[in-house]
Amino acid sequence: MNDNLEITRDEAGIARISLNRPAVHNAFNDALIDDLHKAFTELSADESVRVIVLAAKGKSFCAGADLEWMKKAAGYSEQENHRDAQKLSQMLHIINSAPKPVIALVQGAALGGGVGLVACCDIVIAVRDALFGLSEVRLGLTPATISPYVIAKIGETAARRYFLSGERFDAETASKIGLVHETVGSAGDLITAEKLITQKLLAGAPQAQAEAKALISAVKYRPIDAALRDETAARIATRRISPEAREGFAAFFEKRPPYWAPQK
Repeated sequence: MNDNLEITRDEAGIARISLNRPAVHNAFNDALIDDLHKAFTELSADESVRVIVLAAKGKSFCAGADLEWMKKAAGYSEQENHRDAQKLSQMLHIINSAPKPVIALVQGAALGGGVGLVACCDIVIAVRDALFGLSEVRLGLTPATISPYVIAKIGETAARRYFLSGERFDAETASKIGLVHETVGSAGDLITAEKLITQKLLAGAPQAQAEAKALISAVKYRPIDAALRDETAARIATRRISPEAREGFAAFFEKRPPYWAPQK
């Protein structure tokens, strides 16, 4: 554990990263960005890690940018602000492209960059009274750095409303527009929901899951033409002869769990 993050792992391969700045509602500063980048880089490369859970200590998931950090950035030149924003962009990319399933557990507020964090996760579970917002325009800013990930989740039509209005919206609305997958009644219920989904994820083959994530990135928004059909055929051909696939088929026919799954 460091000042900004609490990181734990269990024997099943579940790694939990908890934002640990509750006094400022887990708002971003440059140190937290660096620590998240490092943590996701290391856990992504660790073969013993099967699933990464991103959670937060305190009342809020992440209230966006830290006020002191914003004050400092206001005095930067355009070039200095560009370099600063690149660090946030790189951290978001590391989370979004992690080869492991990434789950976000959201309570309280997820604002600005906090919405960006949520959008980079594969599965998002939120307490029903959680609040989301993209309020950058109310400060004369835009959600530029997080926009590729947020628009990929909520689509253009929702982005047109929430990027421009800066209004806050609840978890039910976040679920309707695709930012949240599941809602629960309380912060305590997040743990129960997490256990249920991690058991489902552990049943999948690790490399197949990594390739499935890569497949989504490779296929989305492309026309279904001959090139795409050939590429997807080549991908499944390679996967069918992989050690994981051979083990998966053998386990199925032998009526036993494959080696990567929890053993009964």
